Amino acid sequence: MALKRARIIYNPTSGREAVRRDLVDILAVYEQAGYETSAFATTPEPLSAQNEARRAAEAGFELLIAAGGDGTINEVVSGITPLEKRPKLAIIPCGTTNDFARALHIPRNEPLEAAKVILNDQSAFLDVGQADDNYFINIAAGGSLSELTYKVPSKLKSMYGYLAYVVKGAELIPRMKPMHLRIAHDHGIYEGTASMFFLALTNSVGGFETIVPDAKLDDGIFTVLVVKTTKIPEIMTLMTEVLKGGQHIDNPNLLYLKSKDVMIEPLKAEEQVMVNLDGEYGGDAPMHFHNIQQHIEFVTNLTEEERQRLL
Repeated sequence: MALKRARIIYNPTSGREAVRRDLVDILAVYEQAGYETSAFATTPEPLSAQNEARRAAEAGFELLIAAGGDGTINEVVSGITPLEKRPKLAIIPCGTTNDFARALHIPRNEPLEAAKVILNDQSAFLDVGQADDNYFINIAAGGSLSELTYKVPSKLKSMYGYLAYVVKGAELIPRMKPMHLRIAHDHGIYEGTASMFFLALTNSVGGFETIVPDAKLDDGIFTVLVVKTTKIPEIMTLMTEVLKGGQHIDNPNLLYLKSKDVMIEPLKAEEQVMVNLDGEYGGDAPMHFHNIQQHIEFVTNLTEEERQRLL
């Protein structure tokens, strides 16, 4: 009987080149799991990971491994989401925040340990977000702080990791401007100001696991958070409540709801509302978001208690 085939799609510059350093050992792990495994290093060419993911899926590979930061994982997901037949997907996280890996409890910044998760033979079919013609697996966001990912230079990210975001975030908070939005969701419409909005698929947002305390990874529903205030003391109160285990969800300055479909548009035509998808610029609102339920099978590393809570 022929071995199943796996393709590692890795960012050679991510995580201080950690994947490249461990590549021979990583290949051996997937071979041990029963996959004839090959590797592809992404190039600076736009959508390099996305195009290779689609090619490998159409060539009949049974497993794809996305190795890199959230951007690389997003590209691999985007490459296979539109296809009728989609391979199983594993991830080897080695970026800055690794939110999606955090949600699945995949070891972060330890590529070889992340690869070994395949040996547990545990997987789950998880939701994928669609934003017009683009896709995301962790978060869609807008507002001043969501622009951090564009404003922190990649060299700083590599050198200082999450600290680079914290420093840049402290710098941006005083310059927050209100957006004027119309947000249509399954239960009604919100029209008003907002400093930030998030559509989350997992419980991990920006490194925090308490922003969406009731997250499910496979229920076909986004958790929508809209921060209505731009006042720094009120935003700091919200952040404190997040750190206290999810007390923020009842704060009057926060709209917190569940919806399968969301339409976001600026109320003022001259106002640009940039949308961030998994840490990368994904276009401007107006934008329609749709949750595609249980669309891709992911290799996971959850305890039984976590599976009960998240799935």
